[in-house]
Amino acid sequence: MNNVTTLKDWASDQEVRWCPGCGDYAVLKAVQRTMPDLGTAIEKTVFVSGIGCSSRFPYYMASYGFHTIHGRACAVATGVKLANPELDVWIITGDGDALSIGGNHTMHLLRRNLDCQLLLFNNEIYGLTKGQYSPTSRIGTRSPSTPFGSVDRPAIPASFALGAGARFVARGIDVNKKLPEVLKAGHAHKGAAFIEIFQNCIVYNDDVFAPFTDRSVADEKQLWLEAGEKMLFAKGEKGVAFDAGTKALKVVAGDSDEVLVHDPRNRALALLLAEMPGDIFPVALGVLYEDPAPTFESAVIEQNRAASEGKNADLQKLVAKGQTWQVEKEPHEL
Repeated sequence: MNNVTTLKDWASDQEVRWCPGCGDYAVLKAVQRTMPDLGTAIEKTVFVSGIGCSSRFPYYMASYGFHTIHGRACAVATGVKLANPELDVWIITGDGDALSIGGNHTMHLLRRNLDCQLLLFNNEIYGLTKGQYSPTSRIGTRSPSTPFGSVDRPAIPASFALGAGARFVARGIDVNKKLPEVLKAGHAHKGAAFIEIFQNCIVYNDDVFAPFTDRSVADEKQLWLEAGEKMLFAKGEKGVAFDAGTKALKVVAGDSDEVLVHDPRNRALALLLAEMPGDIFPVALGVLYEDPAPTFESAVIEQNRAASEGKNADLQKLVAKGQTWQVEKEPHEL
């Protein structure tokens, strides 16, 4: 039976402390607004975070939560889900937390396909530690750790997730009204749902996403994907098509027969969409890829069941197994 809750039921009594104007506020409200629609019980929901601005998130949810250590949210979340598979597990992390020190844990959680929702707040900067460049920072980004501009080629979170074997990859924007729908789609997916959220850091990287999030360019620079629908943007005047000659995507007129129809199960297409250059193409948003597969915890549970079938628990027998012996002789008196 679904649990009837409201937004207020999911908000904790803790004072929300982020910089005024931070995109985290919008994401928090989007999640709190979404939870009642999911019908899950507060006492069966767990938010797990690592370290960073976004990782304060569990304090502000009235559910259970763990504020863990840098880069280890995925490891802790895996333990939580294996210990109690009935729990609804959400992972809150940032681009630095998940793709730098926690990159290996993020990769393994995705390839294992643990049933959870991983929300990666991407602001292309380290906000909590005062503005150093992060794995997603663009070439030329000036920061305390790159005073002459970053020379690193930035990681693309959606591409990273697809390369790690994620079965659900989506994108949203902190202040966009469509974010709750993306969250619902991720929650409905059985398995690891990777959702990248473009989140503005008003202090250290303000308006880095403005070239596609600003209202004045949103229609021209945002491609919201819908399964079975044509990939149209610019109010339907333009579309995305595949160029057979270059084996790459191209922009065509919206009424062209070449316009692609979105198939979330097409992984190759999802990779192309994730890496469309922003100067020429719009940014692909919504569900880029979804192709369900058996979950990690279900496989572990089945393996444990099969291994224990027909066996009786005997702790004494287990302790005595192997190279053991019984001491019969009494010890010498001192």
